[in-house]
Amino acid sequence: MRVQDMNWMDMERYLEKEDRCVVPVGCTEQHSYLSLATDSILAERVSVEAADPLGVVVFPVLPYGVTPTLKAYPGSVSLRVETMGRVVEDALDGLYEQGFRRILIVNGHGGNQPVAQIAAEWTYDHADASARFHNWWNAPRTWATVQSVDPVASHGSWMENFPWTRLPNVAVPEEQKDPVNPSAMHGVSPEEVRRVLGDGNFAGRYRRPDEDMRRIWEEGVLETRSLLENWTIR
Repeated sequence: MRVQDMNWMDMERYLEKEDRCVVPVGCTEQHSYLSLATDSILAERVSVEAADPLGVVVFPVLPYGVTPTLKAYPGSVSLRVETMGRVVEDALDGLYEQGFRRILIVNGHGGNQPVAQIAAEWTYDHADASARFHNWWNAPRTWATVQSVDPVASHGSWMENFPWTRLPNVAVPEEQKDPVNPSAMHGVSPEEVRRVLGDGNFAGRYRRPDEDMRRIWEEGVLETRSLLENWTIR
């Protein structure tokens, strides 16, 4: 149940009987041949599909994240960690004031990991509430499914190539890209990162059959939904 499909009166009625919500967090950055909004698309979609059967509301995705190393790619926008932290903390405070007590942050971008600590600290300060942070793509069950399909899975590769992140009429290479040496991107400028990465795929094939992607997606939805079920505050 998406917030954009509700009005304030709908929300008031919702809060009379429910205190759970989902906040997707994404990023706007290069994803090789895929959409610049890949992280945001995936975080929001997995949130909606996980929450809908439970009748839990999903707020609009936060479309910007922390991605300083990829700023040399056009369309890649990075927030400072401090900025990201303040936005998330303010959002949590606002949701708490509205009456939400169980807040699931579904993250779609690895650079947003500092948000996990922010959510934990916020929870410590709110004894009657809980904010959970969930990296949907590398949670245990979902990541195990990814690895069972193909252990060479990375940013901008097949593992993010779903029907809803592809761009029309954009062909992707058929070969498997060799892994990029992480040390070649450590402590260098965004321009050097772009030179090393080339098209933006970190490693692996650019696509896999849709049945493989469906397996991963279904596990991701179920694992995310499980966090909303049977959720009690300490």
